[in-house]
Amino acid sequence: MTICFFSAQYLPGVGGVERYTWNLARRTAAAGHHAVVVTSALPHTPALPPHETDMDGIEIFRLPVWPLMRGRFPVLKPGRRFAVLTRRLWRLPVDFCVIQTRMYTESVWAARAARRRGIPAIVIDHSTGYMPMGGGLPGLCGRLYEQAACAAIRRAGPRFYGVSGAVCAWLARGFGIRAAGTLPNAVAPEELAALAAQETASWRAALGAAENCRLVAYVGRLIPEKGAAALAEAVRDMPDVALAVAGDGPLLEQLRSSSPPNVVCLGSVSHAGVIRLLQQADVCCLPTCYAEGFPTTLLEAAACRCPIVCTRTAGTDELLPGPEYGVLLDGAGPQEIRAGLQAMLADEGRRRRCAENTYRNLLAHFTWDSVFDQLMEVARTAPEERP
Repeated sequence: MTICFFSAQYLPGVGGVERYTWNLARRTAAAGHHAVVVTSALPHTPALPPHETDMDGIEIFRLPVWPLMRGRFPVLKPGRRFAVLTRRLWRLPVDFCVIQTRMYTESVWAARAARRRGIPAIVIDHSTGYMPMGGGLPGLCGRLYEQAACAAIRRAGPRFYGVSGAVCAWLARGFGIRAAGTLPNAVAPEELAALAAQETASWRAALGAAENCRLVAYVGRLIPEKGAAALAEAVRDMPDVALAVAGDGPLLEQLRSSSPPNVVCLGSVSHAGVIRLLQQADVCCLPTCYAEGFPTTLLEAAACRCPIVCTRTAGTDELLPGPEYGVLLDGAGPQEIRAGLQAMLADEGRRRRCAENTYRNLLAHFTWDSVFDQLMEVARTAPEERP
């Protein structure tokens, strides 16, 4: 079987959609199928060829784009190179298409192209809100575009899935789409453990924190919606607490200049370093207000048996279905974050119980092997519903 994954964002990008696509594509190849990824040729990857087969056996097409929003919203760029690559793509005997997210121009094009060729397709959505375009006219234009793009994809006939129940609810509420089910975000705990073994350093020592200091970890992009600034303010007056902020983004320098002494902004950290940090931290805190689909950071924290304090965002109540699994904050302000951290850090026994309960829930529902099996079942039954 040849499965084609359309993902406007892909490796070496470090976002959740990129890793979601890669994990499913490499398992497709490892199972003896032909895995194809169609993505964008972005300015930060100029050395990568437009067409190659990588070390995982995945055939990759990088289509020319206009990199709007600093590459966060690539728009397909028609022309000679686009025509050459897409002709080569559609010569492949594609059996099934997986389209990542509803909002990109590549997603609209892929849904229409699959329809014209009679290839069954699904859309996997990863968000619980509109793109963050701000208020006023930009925000209105962004919402109108998303409505139009989603309507165009719906007319092409693919089934929709969400990476969490909250994403499915947003599809119904925002676009009138009834999702066929969930194909959740996931991790491979054994791979993360092997990755962390590559790092031997102590993060407490690297941060200059005392051994008895409680270590709080934040992992994520540094944008206002993710809540890193509020978290830094929350720990300002917490004695014997150190906060390690792992991530890059437009707020990095501002956070470095305004944060208290017990907050260290690490900038970009390797994936192995992030996993090692989560293994050593007493708490992982993600006070996000972003329209998340299912934050990978929280899944990785669960795999590392790191207790979690987070806001009620998409997927969190599926990973943390009760207080015996973690702390779900009622708000994303410094006071609410501080209260949640204090409740978790004050009770070592509770931290151990929450970490173990969440780890077991992860193994039961949120591993890549499980999600891949679900995807293959969808692919096997898809020809019966061929458009």
